[in-house]
Amino acid sequence: MVRYNPEGDCMLNQRQTQRLKRLSDYLHQSQHLFLFELLVPAEFHQLELVDQNKDAYDSQLRPRLMVWAIEELRQAGVEPDVWKIEGLDQRADCENIVEVAHRNGGQNVGLIVLGRGASQERVIHWLQTAASVPGFIGFAVGRTSFWNAVADFEAKRLSLDAAATQIAQHFEEWNQCFEAGR
Repeated sequence: MVRYNPEGDCMLNQRQTQRLKRLSDYLHQSQHLFLFELLVPAEFHQLELVDQNKDAYDSQLRPRLMVWAIEELRQAGVEPDVWKIEGLDQRADCENIVEVAHRNGGQNVGLIVLGRGASQERVIHWLQTAASVPGFIGFAVGRTSFWNAVADFEAKRLSLDAAATQIAQHFEEWNQCFEAGR
């Protein structure tokens, strides 16, 4: 998991990029696959542009910043086999991400959608949006799947079996959404 905002701390981005390049080289030389989770957290000045509205940041600014981040990382030689990215609201944004991930020899790179602990409705929208775009190969939805069930189990509101069933139902719902969108 890497937090990387191209308009963020330049020294931090540069230091991370150098380390990630070494990791990428090592993994490819040792024939291990490289799963890269990219998070693009908002900078203060970016939130000011959208009146502190995080949803507006996610839909209006983050997609462009994600493309920019992937471009910078790939230009530096960071070459994941799979990009795990935050959900996107628009098909065109998904297409842009795939295009930059596949550019210049990256045609075999896959992308998966990260759930980010978002609401079920938001996760379903992200999965449906990404699923129809060639290059997206799956999803990784954790907290939205298990958080409430685990909390209810810990509070003794659910049995272990009921919590496990609830988690399994969430995963099945995500899978059905993704497969239906293909």
